[in-house]
Amino acid sequence: MYLLNYLYFLVITILGFVWLTSSGGYMKNPLNKEQMMRMSGPEMFWVLTFGTGLLALSAPAGLDLMAIRLLVLEVFCLIGLFITKQKPQWNVASIIYAAYLVWLIIGLTYSPAPAYGIRVILKYLYPLVIMLFASAVVRNKEVFIKASLVARVVAFVSLIINVTYLERYIAPGVFWYGTARAINYISICMFSLALFYYTDEKKKNAFYTVLFMLPCFLWVFRTSIMGTGIALMTFAFLKYKAKSLPMIFGMLVCGAILVFTVPSLREKMFVSDSVTIEDLQSGQLSKDDINSNARYALWEHLEDKFYKGNELTGSGIGSVQNYMYNNFVFGGLQVPHGDFVQMKCDSGLIGLIIYIVLILSVVIHTFSVFNSTCDSAVKMCAIVAGSSMLGVFATLYSDNVVNYSMATLSMPFGFYGMMLGLQKGVRK
Repeated sequence: MYLLNYLYFLVITILGFVWLTSSGGYMKNPLNKEQMMRMSGPEMFWVLTFGTGLLALSAPAGLDLMAIRLLVLEVFCLIGLFITKQKPQWNVASIIYAAYLVWLIIGLTYSPAPAYGIRVILKYLYPLVIMLFASAVVRNKEVFIKASLVARVVAFVSLIINVTYLERYIAPGVFWYGTARAINYISICMFSLALFYYTDEKKKNAFYTVLFMLPCFLWVFRTSIMGTGIALMTFAFLKYKAKSLPMIFGMLVCGAILVFTVPSLREKMFVSDSVTIEDLQSGQLSKDDINSNARYALWEHLEDKFYKGNELTGSGIGSVQNYMYNNFVFGGLQVPHGDFVQMKCDSGLIGLIIYIVLILSVVIHTFSVFNSTCDSAVKMCAIVAGSSMLGVFATLYSDNVVNYSMATLSMPFGFYGMMLGLQKGVRK
């Protein structure tokens, strides 16, 4: 069955290139299913690329299709920037992102493993090229809605075949891992919530909003539960401002109650069953009570080896990946399950601070655009980009989000790029 992934890869790659370099074609109008709408070649390519980010197309042996697919999409997006007639929208956030990549490239000069460093840089590069390409191509509401709905359909299929246990039989390796999917669903959930508020299809989009909140609880993925909660609180704050504070407080209380009352969550969260909600209220809950699955020990080990003594610059991009791939670390782990730690070890405090400033600049800009625009499409895209960006960013604390950038980081940065493009279209 895994051999089919090579076929899927070829079909999607060829189709993407044909659409990208074509004069355009027709797709169904997402706002009126009885109509077809004319789209340019780059617009059709964007719908395909953004909509299929959840497809990993992995293979257990032979070529690393996931890495090749990432590189091919980056090359296609860069080519597309020269093909499309519109210019990408550079702003403070994209300039900071470019500066971050320059710092990572500098890190190659003192990296013990430049080959691994290049692989890591490519994973950081993808969200930027996605953002720039979207900002150049997307100028109307229909393209934004079409690409986002395709992404939701793909996410829905990935969820259904997983919960029905059909994946191993009909689509092994087609979709990204469960942790990557759960993080991808954060953005899909925010998009569905935005459609609930800004369109007439209330019941349908309420269903999808709740549906894409459930997997992180069903699979007991603490990181994506945290990310989903932060995204929801950000969405509420953007939408209702100070009026959202009681709602946000209620979310925090509900989250705490769930952690202490749902057996599967409680078991995974704490080292001992003796921990109670009264310990949290009295302030007696400590870091030692949290079941980190050896994350804290691993992070301390990596920081001792690569961060201490190199606090400002780190040990060079690719250091952590090289070490974990080529040594038997903590039972054979190959990823640190904490991107912030990897950033500190690879690129030091300078790299970590630049990245945090980048995310904050994106979020602040989406807040500004949401509050200043009267266009419903721009407003909707802004609230999705801002809320999903903070939610996904939170998951970098204890997951390998950068490794899954095609399925995770590409979503909020893609929405942000579409917001920039839509904003440019409104100005025209």
